Parts: sequence; C-alpha cells; structure tokens
Amino acid sequence: MSTSNLDSKSSEELTPVRWGVLGASSFALNVSLPGMKRGPLTQLAALASRDIGKARDAARSLGIPRAYGSYEELLDDPEIDAIYNPLPNHLHVEWTARAARAGKHVLCEKPVALSARDAETLVAVQRQTGKLIAEAFMIRNHPQWHQARDWVRSGQIGDLVSVQAAFSFFNRDAANIRNRKDAGGGALYDIGCYAVNTSRFLFGREPARAIALLERDPDFGTDRLTSGLLDYGGAHLTFTCSTQAVAYQRVNAFGTKGRIELEIPFNAPADQPCKIFLDDGSALNGSSAKITTFSAVDQYHLQSEAFSRAIRTGGPIENPIEVAVGNMRVIDALVRSAESGRWEKI
Repeated sequence: MSTSNLDSKSSEELTPVRWGVLGASSFALNVSLPGMKRGPLTQLAALASRDIGKARDAARSLGIPRAYGSYEELLDDPEIDAIYNPLPNHLHVEWTARAARAGKHVLCEKPVALSARDAETLVAVQRQTGKLIAEAFMIRNHPQWHQARDWVRSGQIGDLVSVQAAFSFFNRDAANIRNRKDAGGGALYDIGCYAVNTSRFLFGREPARAIALLERDPDFGTDRLTSGLLDYGGAHLTFTCSTQAVAYQRVNAFGTKGRIELEIPFNAPADQPCKIFLDDGSALNGSSAKITTFSAVDQYHLQSEAFSRAIRTGGPIENPIEVAVGNMRVIDALVRSAESGRWEKI
C-alpha cells in the first residue's frame, strides 16, 4: 500500500502505537500524559522511573499497565514502539539517542538539546537508525497556530514584518528543575524557545542574526529575564521571557495591512476554547478586531496522535529533528550575544 493511501486511512484502521514514558515528572503526569492517553493511536503501555515505587504509583494513576525501575528496562521492552522523553533538559540527548538505537521512535520534550551541536548528533542517530525523532513543540499541532500561519501565507495582514512575544511566570523554588543551571534550566531554554520556534513557523524562514540581553538569578545562576531580537531580513522577532515575573503570555504578528493576536499562544487550555484576533488596525483600541474561536482541544493529544500516525504511515511531522536543530542554532546565538554584547550570526 502506498504512503498516500496509508495517510488517508482513519485512526481506527491503523494499529495503535505502543508508547513508553521515561520518568514520572509532575509535568508529564499532570499535563502531557493525560492528553496523550486519550488518542486512539496512542497507547500508553509502560512507564519507567529510577524509583520503582514512583514508577508503579505513576503508572497506576494513569492506567498504564507496566512499570519499570530503570530506563534501560523500558528501552529493552520489545513491545514498545515509541518513547516519550520528558526528562530534565540535560538528559534529552542521551536518552533520546539511546531510545532510537534501541529501535524506538522518540518524541522528546523541548529543548531537544542544550546546543545545536548536540542536537545535530540526533540527526545522525535518526539517519543511522531509521527511527523518527521529533521535538515536542505541541503548539504546532494546535489549530490556532495553523490558522495564524494560513492568514500570514494568504496575505490577510499584508507582508509580515514583526512578531512580538511575551512569556512569563514566577518560580523561585530552588528545588524546581527550571531553576537548576546544571540541568539546563532558565527562562530561555524553558520558555524563550517558544518565541523562537513560533516566529520561524510564521515567517517560514530562518533568521540571519540575533542579539540578546540576559539577567541571571544571583542564587541559581539561571537566566531569570531574557529579551531578544531576531533579524529575519527586513522583518523582526522581539521577545521577552521570564521565570520571575507575573504569569503572562501573548503573541502579536504585525503585517503591513493587519495584525494577528494569539491570546493564549503557548499553554492553550485543554478544557476551554481559544481565541485569536485578526485586526485591520482601523480602531486603535482593538475594537476593529474580528475574533475566531476554536473549540477546546488538547494539544498534547493532537501532537501524540500526529506522531503516531506518522510512525504508521511514514507521513510528515510538524517539528522534526532538523527543525529542532534550527531552533538550537538561534538559541546558541542568543546566548553568545548575551555574553558578547553584540549581534551574533546564526
């Protein structure tokens, strides 16, 4: 059967993908896995933790049938087709590579690596193993982002000239993994990466250079406030991200004839509708904006189903490892710029 015929098959006609989960993080248990388990193509079959008791408790809470007391045991399970890797950032490359070499496809949480060089090793691993490796930017599966990109491509706002993004929350818990520099914590890796990824998504091309300003926490050493500017060649991304500011997120895309605003661009709620705005700018108070409302969807559900379908059909995925490498090249340049105080080439 051809790939095109496979792509057209319904989820009920395809064999579900048996997933294994690395770790039992609070994020995975409370945010991503509940959405993933809803999909007909996504079968959560096993979960591993370095603490077998923790693994059993986590698996029981989600109705996952098998629990393992080591990551190695999970990778050795011949019945597992794909691995979801939500481990701390500094463990992403190692365990993604090990999973692929064990014959599993891998969906790895962002950032997929802590440098472009490390991310590039996963391109080689994918080539060597023939297994799909993708970075879990779930936002690329949400229909609000597809609509925003369609509006840009169709010229609804004229030429896209600027994207502005803000993403922040407040967390000074020293035990939290986001505040550990040795584990790849900090605002840029954790949430600034969304601004980079989505601007590349909307512009449809790569920026040429970057400049950034970074403020580090005196106790943790992580960046608690980072602002950056990307040069897309006649168009810009400007963004600010912070782990020590009021909780907020918003994206505006400005064109020569209009503006798109995403109200909850990144943590779109799974149980509430989302709204985006298309504004021709005729009223400065925003009353001229037309509102498009999307029914509640779980973007983690959509992401895992799309990845499972790609495994079964050989079809494309939204954020393949090559796109992830591009994101890390930009982040590398932003980090270099914060240290050098000047523009850095990407």
